[in-house]
Amino acid sequence: MKLTLHLVRSTIVAALGGLLFGFDTAVIAGATQALTDLFHLTPNQLGITVASALVGTILGAMLAAYPVDRYGPRGSLRLTATLYFISAIGCAAAWNWPSLLAARFVGGLGIGASSVMGPMYIAEIAPARLRGRLVGFFQFNVVLGILTAYFSNYVIGQMGFGDAEWRWKLGVAAAPAALFFALLFGIPQSPRWLVKKQRVEEARSVLVMTGEENYEQELREIVESIDAEHGHGDEPLFTRKYGRPIFLAVSIAMFNQLSGINAILYYLNDIFTRAGFSKVSGDLQAVAVGATNLIFTVLAMSVIDKLGRKKMLLVGALGTAASLAGVAWVFATQRHEGALVWLLVSFIAFFAFSQGAVIWVYISEVFPNRVRAKGQSLGSFTHWFMNALISWTFPLLAASSGSAPFVFFSAMMVLQFFVVLLFYPETKGVSLEQMQKRLGIR
Repeated sequence: MKLTLHLVRSTIVAALGGLLFGFDTAVIAGATQALTDLFHLTPNQLGITVASALVGTILGAMLAAYPVDRYGPRGSLRLTATLYFISAIGCAAAWNWPSLLAARFVGGLGIGASSVMGPMYIAEIAPARLRGRLVGFFQFNVVLGILTAYFSNYVIGQMGFGDAEWRWKLGVAAAPAALFFALLFGIPQSPRWLVKKQRVEEARSVLVMTGEENYEQELREIVESIDAEHGHGDEPLFTRKYGRPIFLAVSIAMFNQLSGINAILYYLNDIFTRAGFSKVSGDLQAVAVGATNLIFTVLAMSVIDKLGRKKMLLVGALGTAASLAGVAWVFATQRHEGALVWLLVSFIAFFAFSQGAVIWVYISEVFPNRVRAKGQSLGSFTHWFMNALISWTFPLLAASSGSAPFVFFSAMMVLQFFVVLLFYPETKGVSLEQMQKRLGIR
């Protein structure tokens, strides 16, 4: 199986949506104090400011299937690039608090849509043998985007922009968003989407360009799967025959957030404060967590097509469960607080190696061509909805008992281990069309 220039370029360009995804998620961290002072925000209003993008993310994920079905994943990615650009310019030019909220909401729409469209596009152009690491490159870019945001905030903070510093921090993303939009014109459409639109000759050309050696056989399987010749290119998602892929996508998205990953990242300073630390450097936390995340994401990408998705999820479930149990023990006993940093770094490492790397790959693999856009949208929506729900309830749980949230998260990871062990099929090295047959979908 050849790794062609077209395949590499298409993957890199599509994954730029992940870079902007990560950047837009994290960049607000460098502007919260300035925004609080300028707009006289209460703590509740600051929370709304940070969460405004999350609301857009949920909506963007929920609605993403519609433009994908109509314009294809590539065409729809241009829409996300436009949303990122408008958001960056809008944040930089915000004249009051409501205008800032509106701009961040638009950015959230881009993040939610990207989490559907980017992995889906890469999965649909990638040969089965390389699909795991190529779709995993999207997650790598998300992590890289977070680190880039922290670094960008640091650099801009040293440039003496004064009162306008926060505008530069939030507005700088307009440049990569514009580049992303331009580069999307140089990559091909998804061959699966082309077949759905009965553009079979174009699909054949794309399969050749992306290095599919048995492209005629692959094309026949795609046509058979979609049955586009008989006008059945699209079907409703919520039918009995799609019950198993729906379960797989919804459950992996739910467990991803039931690990507590985003609640821990959002409330990291509060967690250390509750453990008795008087002051922990936010920048140092970001570097430690970000570097760990990046290193173990790269490690996961290097082995995902060898070990397989299922084994990685099982290892990650055990590792995160043990790490979270350790965190709960520190809070319950109020002893060995110095171990807290290492327990949280261990949690991040196991999460990045398993769920962080696998979620977008797995969701993009388990749905048949006819409903993949809708299925990817459902999985992404579940992920972001659970993110919002758990991030909102975490302080309430922590207020009653410092250890309670971590006991719950650890228990959820133990439950995930058995759910994955008993119900999850392995998808490594299996074509998207063969996976459809393995799941018993006709």
